[in-house]
Amino acid sequence: MNEPGVQALVDQTTFRERVESGDYPDWARDHWESFYEGLTGERDGEPFPCFFGAESVAAGDPLYTVVPSTTDPDALLGLRDTLREYLRVWDDHSQRASLVTFFRPPEESLSEAAYHERLWHVLQFLHVHDPEPWPEEIPTDPDDPYWEFCFDDEPIFPTCRAPFYDDRMSRYCPVGLEITFQPRALFETMGVTADTEAGERARDTIQDRLVDYDGVCPHADLGDWGTEGDREWLQYMLESNPEQSPDECPIHVTRDHPKVSPAVDPVAGGGSS
Repeated sequence: MNEPGVQALVDQTTFRERVESGDYPDWARDHWESFYEGLTGERDGEPFPCFFGAESVAAGDPLYTVVPSTTDPDALLGLRDTLREYLRVWDDHSQRASLVTFFRPPEESLSEAAYHERLWHVLQFLHVHDPEPWPEEIPTDPDDPYWEFCFDDEPIFPTCRAPFYDDRMSRYCPVGLEITFQPRALFETMGVTADTEAGERARDTIQDRLVDYDGVCPHADLGDWGTEGDREWLQYMLESNPEQSPDECPIHVTRDHPKVSPAVDPVAGGGSS
């Protein structure tokens, strides 16, 4: 961790220092400023709705990485390796240490549909190049209420900020795509899963704060994992325009493993890591 390079896994103090010293490109600085100010500042006097996230960033808990492309295979293999490293060290760093991933913005503005496509391309790539099989206890069908994205044998909740959110500023990033990865174990360690009293209180508080912050009702797709009628995948990138968002989950999940031969990708193919 904290090795030099754009795709390295970096703690918040180191990330801020590298931004301030100009070691990262300008777009990474813009991402950082948008993220930090968004989570720790206020909008019309209202704090960021997710108080866990706001407190975590204020305390310097998250880990960070910068990815130079949402489509280039080498860049996404670098993200794969960084995500693996993160899953091995996050709980030693901090029990609230999510992985904040800043992607290089496109050269021209993208539609909402294009951002949905890029998110699911990233997650599909990670699935195909996953070094571990899909967990036996997690369904492969995204239409199952117990489905959630998994990588390296870990259930993970990825959430996005993107430029197309005009009326949900809690999800707005003016720079480009941003994905925050949080293992389910993080929520379990904090005791705020949906099946706990603390988790229910936290959800109610956050939804009340969403109304104040965004000025609109909480999104209809927000829900709880394992609850009939709720779907996890819809919450990763909340739709703004139904005509621009997928009707079905775009990812194809299989238990076949490995999915890539060692000659193409030694790590995902079961070779040395």
